[in-house]
Amino acid sequence: MEIPRIQLNNLQNIGKNKVIVIYGPRRVGKTTLLEKILEDKKDYLFVTGEEVFVSEALSSLSIEKLRSFLGDKKLLVIDEAQYIPSIGRSLKLIVDHLKDVQVIVTGSSTFDLSKQIGEPLTGRQHTIYLFPISQLELNQVETAIETNSRLEERLIYGSYPEVITTGGSLEKQGYLRELISSYLLKDILAFEGVQKSRKMLDLLILLSFQIGREVSLSEIGTQLSMSKGTVERYLDLLEKAFVLVNIRGFSRNLRKEITKTSRYYFFDNGIRNALINNFNELKSRDDIGLLWENYLVMERIKKQNYQSIWSNNYFWRTYDQKELDWVEERGGKLYGFEFKWNKVKIKEPKLWRQTYQNASFECISQTNYLKFIS
Repeated sequence: MEIPRIQLNNLQNIGKNKVIVIYGPRRVGKTTLLEKILEDKKDYLFVTGEEVFVSEALSSLSIEKLRSFLGDKKLLVIDEAQYIPSIGRSLKLIVDHLKDVQVIVTGSSTFDLSKQIGEPLTGRQHTIYLFPISQLELNQVETAIETNSRLEERLIYGSYPEVITTGGSLEKQGYLRELISSYLLKDILAFEGVQKSRKMLDLLILLSFQIGREVSLSEIGTQLSMSKGTVERYLDLLEKAFVLVNIRGFSRNLRKEITKTSRYYFFDNGIRNALINNFNELKSRDDIGLLWENYLVMERIKKQNYQSIWSNNYFWRTYDQKELDWVEERGGKLYGFEFKWNKVKIKEPKLWRQTYQNASFECISQTNYLKFIS
């Protein structure tokens, strides 16, 4: 089953004279997306930054050497560009001096790539993000009935492209385990100063059971025998490697609102379940609420990104335990959401309404979740 990627259409609407930067986790389909872009192209050069010769050639700051490397090609595509030293300065030279050359680069982390290209390419780049398959994309190949029938599978196995197209549950589990061992932490462990892969995995496993809860860096540090600074650094790296998403607390008026803590969500449910080695059916699990919240958060983020819905995302909680799972601040208005797996009557927190009188509130359950995510 071929699933059309929304970002393919978005890419085709980007003008020339800019470097197009595509970020996303490993194995999420960036190379496949590039191949689709190139299907009707002839005059292009496709290379990967992991090749030593390519890395050496494209790290040159000589415009003549860069021109010689490109030859007469009008489109340069670089997969995994974060491995090329000084790539940002080289791309600036190409954009400034080879006006008829279009450049597309991908990166599976924002460690070095964003740092290298950020300042040199100011005003010269257009950045897009590619996620695991979104429900928006699946809507193109399945009906609402099919979607609902596959909801449990997606809560358990996630939505990486190969997971969705792989048939059996054992094959899905094997793929996710291989993804973690071979790809998930590859960029992080290759990063200077990160050597303790076991600590990183222990941190992720701890966070797997804290979805939707505020995370205390000090408590995690104590549990893992790590300093608070090291925990903070590892979390930052996991965000930049597209493993975790950090959501902060919202406050505008009340001193009693919690604002300085974070909640962490996994980019994909399947990765989370593989980390804790739990692929049991929902009827025999006690973490359905965590799976549901993580799924809704990530699908909502995909929708916002792909449909250019510009929103600041938060959670809301007070010290006396009043809370909302999800808050969006967009267009000068606040939108509050509570996530519940089962359809139950949830009253809007009185303090939320009193404090933010023009804000809205909605409970998202199995009865209305498709509208929320797609």
